[in-house]
Amino acid sequence: MYSKDEASQLKQEFWTTFGQYIAPQLSVDGLRINWVNYKTGIKHLYFKMEAGKRSASIAIEIMHSDSGIQELFFEQFKELKNILRSSLSEDWEWQLHTTDENGKTISRIFKQINGISIYNKNDWPALISFFKPRIIALDEFWSDAKYAFDSLK
Repeated sequence: MYSKDEASQLKQEFWTTFGQYIAPQLSVDGLRINWVNYKTGIKHLYFKMEAGKRSASIAIEIMHSDSGIQELFFEQFKELKNILRSSLSEDWEWQLHTTDENGKTISRIFKQINGISIYNKNDWPALISFFKPRIIALDEFWSDAKYAFDSLK
C-alpha cells in the first residue's frame, strides 16, 4: 500500500513517462500537441485518460452544466458514431447523463480496461499500449469531426 504522496508521485511519474513516450507523435494535422492534456477547442468537451489501481479508461466527456446542452453534444456524437467507430476500430460504451466521481452529471463515450494498475510499473507498458493508439485515433476523428460542433460552441 502506498501513502497518498507516494501514490500521487507514481501517477505523476506515469503520466510524465507517457507524455515523453508519445511526444514525438504529431497530430493528424502535423502539429505538436500535449497528448496527456488534449485540447478539443470546445468548452466543456474533453478527451480524458484516467488510470487507477484496478482499471484505466479513455473517454470523450461532455461536462456542460446544462443537461439539455449535454444531450445536444451527445446526439451530435451519435450522428458521427460510424465515423468514430471507424477511427477507433472498436466499439466504445455510451452513457448519457451519468454521474462522475464528484457527483456531477456528465455524459461520456469511453473504453475501459480492467485488471491493470497505474501503481504497478510492470503494468505501464500495457497502459501505454492501451492509451496511445486510442488517443491518436481520437485525434484523427476529431480533426474532421470538430467542425460538426461549431454551432454548439
